[in-house]
Parts: sequence; C-alpha cells; structure tokens
Amino acid sequence: MIGELLERRYRVDATIARGGMSTVYRGLDTRLDRPVAIKVMDPQFATDPAFVARFEMEARSVARLKHPSLVAVYDQGHDGDHAFLVMELVEGGTLRELLRERGPMPPHAVAAVAGPVLDALAVAHRAGLVHRDVKPENILISDSGEVKIADFGLVRAAAAANTTSNSVILGTAAYLSPEQVTTGIADTRSDVYSTGILLFELLTGNPPFSGDTSLSVAYQRINQDVPRPSSFIPGVPAEFDELVAEATHREPDHRFTNAGELSAALRRASTALDLPEYRVPAPRKSAQHESAARFAAQAGAAPALPVVPDPAPTAVVAAAALPPRSGQDDHTAPDGVQHTRMMTGLTPRSAVLDAGTNVGPGGNADVDDAADRYGDTGYGAERRRSRRTTTVWLFVVVAIALAVAFGGWWMGSGRYTAVPPIEGLGQSEATSAIEAAGLSVDIRGQYSDTVPESTVLGTDPVPGSEIVRDGTVALLVSMGRPAVPSLVSGGDRERVEQLLRDHTFVPVDGGDAFSTSVPEGGVAALEPAPGTILPVGSSVSVITSKGSPPVTVPDVAGMSEDEARAAFDAIGITVSSVKEKFSSEVPSGHVIDSDPRIGSTARAGGSATLTVSNAVEVPFLLGRSVDSAREELDRLGLDIKVTQVADTDASLVITQSPNSGNLVKPGSKIRIVSFP
Repeated sequence: MIGELLERRYRVDATIARGGMSTVYRGLDTRLDRPVAIKVMDPQFATDPAFVARFEMEARSVARLKHPSLVAVYDQGHDGDHAFLVMELVEGGTLRELLRERGPMPPHAVAAVAGPVLDALAVAHRAGLVHRDVKPENILISDSGEVKIADFGLVRAAAAANTTSNSVILGTAAYLSPEQVTTGIADTRSDVYSTGILLFELLTGNPPFSGDTSLSVAYQRINQDVPRPSSFIPGVPAEFDELVAEATHREPDHRFTNAGELSAALRRASTALDLPEYRVPAPRKSAQHESAARFAAQAGAAPALPVVPDPAPTAVVAAAALPPRSGQDDHTAPDGVQHTRMMTGLTPRSAVLDAGTNVGPGGNADVDDAADRYGDTGYGAERRRSRRTTTVWLFVVVAIALAVAFGGWWMGSGRYTAVPPIEGLGQSEATSAIEAAGLSVDIRGQYSDTVPESTVLGTDPVPGSEIVRDGTVALLVSMGRPAVPSLVSGGDRERVEQLLRDHTFVPVDGGDAFSTSVPEGGVAALEPAPGTILPVGSSVSVITSKGSPPVTVPDVAGMSEDEARAAFDAIGITVSSVKEKFSSEVPSGHVIDSDPRIGSTARAGGSATLTVSNAVEVPFLLGRSVDSAREELDRLGLDIKVTQVADTDASLVITQSPNSGNLVKPGSKIRIVSFP
C-alpha cells in the first residue's frame, strides 16, 4: 500500500508494524500537512458489515475520550477494500520493545509506566469503555518520555465480525482474565486483571504463566493464582506484591473494580516507598524508528526536478553587446555593462552597413546581407539549387541505409534489452533503474529470515538476462519473517491450511477445542496465534472446533426480561424471541418460563425463547370519579362495567371487582358501583 492515497487525503508512506488483524503505517494527512499513523484492517474485516459497524462505533467512542496518555484518534474511514483508522503518530516505540532492550524494571520505573496507563484506562472506564487487550504491544513510549495506550475497541469490533484471529479466545492469551477465558465476557475488572499481569511482567521480565500453546496459557489462570513477583526477583517491595495479588484475583468481585482504584493504590504505594520521579526512555531500536529511517532514506533518494535555465540574462547580454548607433549617446553604466535600450523605430539593414557597423563576430557581413546589398546573379542561384538537390538525394540514400540497418538490428538483437543490475539499491532506486531500461516493474514480496523487510532481494529474471523491450521484470522485495495469518470467516480448513502454506508455514494437527463461533470440524484457532512472527517454513498447529461447549440453562423464572437476557448472555446463549402468556402469579413483563427449559443442558452459541407474563394489575379505583376510572382502565387495556344511581360520570366509585392488586388478563372487565 506504500504510496496509496486513502480517501484522497491520507498518503501511506512506510510500514511500521504488522499484526493479526491490521497493519500500521506511517502516513501524511495531505490536507493538514501533518504526519499520522494509519491502522489498516485486514481486507477480510473490511467486507464484514458487522465489523465495519462496530469498528465505526468504537472509533467514535474512543475519539470522544480526552487524555494525554490516550493515543488520539483523528479519523476513521473506508476506502475500497480498506477499513482504516487515522491516529496520532507517536515517535518512539512500544513497551514490548523497551522490555526486550532493558529487561525487568525497578519499582520507580514500573510506577512511571503503569501510572499514565491506569489514568488513561480510568478515563475510558468512566465513559463506559473497556479496552480488553492491555499488553506491552499496545503501550507506546514517545521519544520525549510520554506513555500512551492504543487500540481501544478493536477486539470488540473483531468479535462482532465473527472473523477474529482467535475464535475461542478474544484477546492476547498471556493477559486474559479468567472470565474472558471461560465466558468471553469482559468488564472494567478484566482490564484491571490484564494490568496486574502487566505489572508482574514489568517487575520480573516475564509473564506469570507459560505453556506449549496459547490455550494452555489461557486456561492455567482459571485454577492458578498469579505468584508474587518477589518470589522471582528478590527485592520487589511487599506493596507491589499486594498490588499484583489484588489486581489479579481470580474472582472479579475481589479485585479493584476499575482502573481508577488501581491507580490510586499505585500512588499510595509509591508515596509509602518514596519512589523518585522517573522519565521513561523510548526504545532505541523500535519498528517506528526503523520505519522513519526507511521513509527518510526513500524521500532523500527522490530524483531532483530538471532546472530550466532562464533565457532573460542571455537576451540582455546579447542586446548589450551591440554598439550604440552613430550619433546616439553611449548608455554604458558606470560598472561597464551596456544596458538594453528601447528602439523607437526600425533601422534599415543597408543603413547599418553603410554606417560601417560590423554584424558578424569577425566584423564581416554574412552572405545574405551581401546579396541584399549588391543584388544576385543567375549563376549563383543555379549553383545553390544544385547543392540543394545533391543534399536531398544524399539524405534519401542515408535514410534508406539507416532503415535497412535498423531493421536488421531490430530483427536480431534490437528487440531485446538486458535487465539492469540493482545490487545495493533501495526499492525506489531499483524501480527507477528498471523503468529507465524501458521495462515495466512488478513488485513481488518474498519472505526471508535474514534480509530486513522492504530490502530488495533481486529480480526475476536475474540482472543481465535478455528480455523483450517493454517486458515486465519482477522486483523481489523482502517481507521479513512471515507472520501467522488471521483465520478466515467460518474456519474453513482447506482455506486456512492453504493460507498457511502461502506464508511458507507447514500446517500440523493441534487437537481440538470448544468454540462458540466456529462450527464443529472448522478451524477454531492456530498455535502460535495469528500475528506471531516465525522463521520461514515453521510448523503451525491447526486446532479443530468441537462446536459450542455445553452449558446449563439458568433459572430465570420471575426475572424481568432484561435480567433474563443478561443471564442467557452470560452463558453464551442469545435470546432470539419473546412470547407473552397470562399468569395470575407472575407480574407483567416478568419471565414465566424459557425454551430450552430451566435447568436443562444446551450448547453455548445457540438461541432461546422467553415466555413473559402479560398480566395486568388492577388499579385502586375507590374514591375516583367514573370518568377518571374509565380513563385509567382504558390506558391499561381493561374494560369497565358501571353501576350507578345517577347517570353522570362525576359520581364517585364506592366498590370495584376484582379488587386492586389482582392480576387479570388483558381486556378483562372491571365492575364498579358509583354514588350518587
């Protein structure tokens, strides 16, 4: 996509990073002339209406948030097959890159990183947003030491699309909360758990759980508590052990309820330990820095525009070289330069010659000037005509000889040209060299373990090969190490395995697992997870879906409709329809029963039908006028039967049947007696 202009505004300049769902590019907002970061979603998401709708909604929600530690969202768009997000460009790198460079952090550095992250999350939590994927890759550190968090809402948008890279687990396995693993539901306490895992990794250099597969890592936290960081790194203060323990409690109710509470606890611990202020350094060898260097190199290699000389100085010098006419003033300036003079009339050539003016550089008038002065002779004209005829025939003969020679050359080797050498050139320079040879260029990516991304590997055919003029040369450009691709919608096994082979990977059987979004027999997940960068030719485990896991239908009898829906959502079942039925014991709007039946076993990912009471509660009518009683019963959908002494609606109700508080069917008749 390098060089593309999205929505005729955002120019894509250089790749920064690739992930399981998107690619981040350095770009330029050509309207405001400012650098931006452009996150372009995988094309499979751009064609999914559910993803696009959720993506746009989440982008609007995040754009409304204001905090210096939140990566600002400038714009969101959809251009052809590309759904994209335009964000603030943070010049620096990720927390993951900093951890790789420097390893574990001391407490004061941990507080300097986690404090801004928690403050930003607290703003989002107060606005009703949950991040769902707090991890070092989503935390950015600028060259000036600012800490910012990015990628709000993308996991939720991908979940809505049913094309997420993890069909079983939404998010990054190493940082998921237990409830995200078991039910897939996340709230503010889930972000607190992920931040607690992040604190553990900052203090020790590694996450608390490890395993052969991401699924095994995710499921460990269901039955195991996160250990104390001090058991891995001696000297970690007890205050930080307690922070991690409370933030990562397996029961959500025992954790900090939101990021604001965890932030306040972190500040109290920092104050108690008298931790010094600290400026977090940006990683030196980051993907963003490398992208900026590549872009600067490409911009510096652009060919300069040809300079067109200004003809004005030449004209002035030529005019100044003519000597002044006889009898005129000499307009030579004090500096010795004769300036151009305005002529008010035409001067005949003969007059100039009679005055002795020299025209040519040698002081002699040319032949035409002499002919004009002295007249022409017949012999001279004939001689010139003869010379012209000879010149024409000579030109014709030479032209025929050149045409025959060119035809022979073209039919032999002239139709071919050699592929030019491109060794040591960048992509743009190599493209220019090939096009300068009269050939077209087809950029072709090729994975490599040893050659950095965007580096030219060679050409096909190789340099020096003979190729027909106007032919096409494939310019082979390194795509770096391949990343595990995202799963296709529906988990079609043949398509997934072919996609793996296209990325040089070898698909192997990885067992099976439950999945609420992929049918039985489809591909539920890949191990390593999509987005993981591996050496060329690595094996990738393909995990087959066993279908939705079995769940027990909850007891929703007596609940309101909203409460019942929430109970079914919690076990992964969607309420698809609601039926109404009269019950003399269940108030209106409350659940009588469900299908599947309460207490039975069903499959997560299925649907359910609720039976809700439509009973009407009889109001208290005594002491009200007949007119008021009639209006109230009409509003409730009940009929009225009036027995009265005087035929007037102003009389007061003295008895009613049924009594107030009874539950009756819609349209039931209420009998009243009024007086007078």
